[in-house]
Amino acid sequence: MAKNILICDDAAFMRMMIKDILTKNGYNIAGEAENGAMAVDKYNETKPDLVLMDITMPEMDGIQALKKIKANDPAACVIMCSAMGQQAMVIESIQSGARDFIVKPFQADRVLEAVQKVLG
Repeated sequence: MAKNILICDDAAFMRMMIKDILTKNGYNIAGEAENGAMAVDKYNETKPDLVLMDITMPEMDGIQALKKIKANDPAACVIMCSAMGQQAMVIESIQSGARDFIVKPFQADRVLEAVQKVLG
């Protein structure tokens, strides 16, 4: 059965790119969110198998959203996404419970490798 993935990024074109990579490889998109607050709400609504979460977003950033999702569901699987050069944020997100980290600009094979690794 196909796994459900929630995509959270404030840039619509990034969500579209990720959605394209995932759907072409047999994954279902549980939903999309354009900020951390929406991501937390969508997570609670859809209970996806995995979340791909951007770090830098308006209203609530990805790390805050990650912490809220993990507080509600300690078993949640979250992969963080961010631009180059945000080492401190990468470390904080891993310490906060993220399973992996993908750097933008995305390489399709890196996205799929991370997703497959986390979902087993």
